[in-house]
Amino acid sequence: MRDMTQQTAYGQSTVEVNKLLKNTYMLLSMTLAFSAVCAGLAMALAISPMMSLGLSIGSLVLLFVTLRKAESSAGIFWVFAFTGMQGASLGYILNHYAGMANGPQLIMQALGLTSVIFVALSGYAVTTKKDFSFMRGFLIAGLVIMVVGLLVNLFLGNGMVFMALNAGIALLMTGFILYDTSKIVNGGETNYIRATISLYLDFLNLFVALLHLMGMGNDD
Repeated sequence: MRDMTQQTAYGQSTVEVNKLLKNTYMLLSMTLAFSAVCAGLAMALAISPMMSLGLSIGSLVLLFVTLRKAESSAGIFWVFAFTGMQGASLGYILNHYAGMANGPQLIMQALGLTSVIFVALSGYAVTTKKDFSFMRGFLIAGLVIMVVGLLVNLFLGNGMVFMALNAGIALLMTGFILYDTSKIVNGGETNYIRATISLYLDFLNLFVALLHLMGMGNDD
């Protein structure tokens, strides 16, 4: 009974937090599976780099729509629309790595490592209930630096810089997993659709960064 009435710093009870976590992880698992299906379809269709870019831009538009609709019943539709398009946008990248020696194994290894890291860090934040809100400023600053670095490197085309940036993104995403999970546990996030989007992006960006890093030895 004592645990039932315990509250977070934001006034949420333990029961509410546990319900939020359950709904978030259930929706997260479904959106990741849906993304994988959409990515598989995009691979089968052998989408072009321009198509991949178009889908990425389209998914950003859907992201803003989903966040605006997160409090409504339509939010479920939009979160699947966003994650489906985001998954499809990976078709070209996945085909690139799948075409290498041991490419399918490489993709599965990156996915497996991402899953292990995600479960371990998210589980740590849930069980310890530590507040990682102090990381917010560092994470946002790091994200801005990574985005700017990637944009600049589009013109430079430097492979070593690209790999260094992906290493930075991978490290940054581990911090975001702790931060976003902690935010849910400690009452900073009360909407499971927004929580799902945050963790989905953490997982996806970590996977892509690890895939680039692990594929470095096989990439021409």
